[in-house]
Amino acid sequence: MSLSQKHSKEKFMPTNNITQELKVGDRFPLTIKRIGINGEGIGFFKHVIVFVPKAVPEDVIVCELTDVHERFLNGRIHKIRKASRFRNPDTPELANEVGGLEFAHINYKDQLHFKSNILRESLEKYKPYAHEKYMIKPTVGSVQQEKYRNKAQFPIQEIDGEIRCGLYKTGTQELVDLTEMPTQMDLTMSAMRKIVQMIKDLQIPVFNPENKSGILSMIVMRESVEFNQLQVTFITRSPKFIKEHQLIERIQKEIPEVSSISQNINKEDKAGVWGDETKLLWGDQYLQEDINGYLFNFSPRAFLQLNSLQTDKLYDLVAQALEPNQRDVLLDAYCGVGTIGITMADKVKQIYGIEIIPEAIEDAKANAKLNEVDNAEYYVGSADEIYPQLLKDGKTVNAVVVDPPRTGLDNKLIGALNRNPVNKLVYVSCNPSTLAKDLVTLTREYRVVYLQPVDMFPQTPHVETVVKLVRR
Repeated sequence: MSLSQKHSKEKFMPTNNITQELKVGDRFPLTIKRIGINGEGIGFFKHVIVFVPKAVPEDVIVCELTDVHERFLNGRIHKIRKASRFRNPDTPELANEVGGLEFAHINYKDQLHFKSNILRESLEKYKPYAHEKYMIKPTVGSVQQEKYRNKAQFPIQEIDGEIRCGLYKTGTQELVDLTEMPTQMDLTMSAMRKIVQMIKDLQIPVFNPENKSGILSMIVMRESVEFNQLQVTFITRSPKFIKEHQLIERIQKEIPEVSSISQNINKEDKAGVWGDETKLLWGDQYLQEDINGYLFNFSPRAFLQLNSLQTDKLYDLVAQALEPNQRDVLLDAYCGVGTIGITMADKVKQIYGIEIIPEAIEDAKANAKLNEVDNAEYYVGSADEIYPQLLKDGKTVNAVVVDPPRTGLDNKLIGALNRNPVNKLVYVSCNPSTLAKDLVTLTREYRVVYLQPVDMFPQTPHVETVVKLVRR
């Protein structure tokens, strides 16, 4: 069940037993009223809430039920009787095929408006202190709305004797063979198709989902905008990579932009895309990118914002919220490879970076050295443990930036920040729901000055938010 559905299930209770009379396949007219937390359209049928993907506020549709639950309904668009003024008339055909284009049917300026609404919906659900009075600034649009993604993970499979490589059909494990993707950079897509042809020519065994055979299961590609280079990682189901040398030779000859080729081993029984072991097969150990005039090295598994052109703007907004000065000792929690802290190094007295992944900390140290930053110290571990230890060791911290994953802040870190409050706290969120949930506890010690939504993912409902908080 989605967060939006859970929220609405609590808020909207049916006043009759209409859901008992309905069944999958039933159709009825529906007017879409608003956008849900996950980007789906929301309407009401006889006081029961209905979630409809790809529907937009002001659409008048014929809805066909796909799921019937006691307190809510799921449907799809059977027919659009009256199209909303927010609809994009040039929606790409792929939007109905693969993920990553959930908002492509909406005009871009309206996407920005709805992303602000998604943030408001999340705050209304969790109700952090004084949330009704929060200043939510207009969503900052992306420099580029298409061809902005610098990374892609392409599953590759043998299906009915044919090799397919692309993305999964929305909500399924059915692989769609892609030759183009509106949000993906051109170099990445062209290189992927060339590599797939090489794999076919060399008859490299590709994963077959029916009989669980084959070696190669995914091609991961990351592109440097600044240097026009590609980092390629092949994810295999065993250490053995048949014909890897022939494949590498062809890539070197036919795709000169590729600067690095690695192999990651993820055996069949391991969940997730990545396995624990990654080895460099050829080329540079890192892909290099420029962020606000600073150079950063990224290993294949290191985190980098997917929208390189918008990352400069995001970090500018983080700095505006923090208002760094030479008296500040900055804690960069969830620091990754050090990007946020290093871009502020010349504006603060000292930086303490914390990250639980050892390889990321090694990258952060190397990136600090690369940029001649000598006022940054890095620690491996969880921020909720290291932050109190730094204070116990006599170190003073008066400013904090947190940039957690979609799951939000660790509860123990929130506790540590509340027990040892700082003057300035900036929360960089990629998930409005977990942000709103975390603010419930954080606002016991901090006051929200403003929230600045930023569009890092055009054509999707995802919204990044920079939150400026100060000590009460």
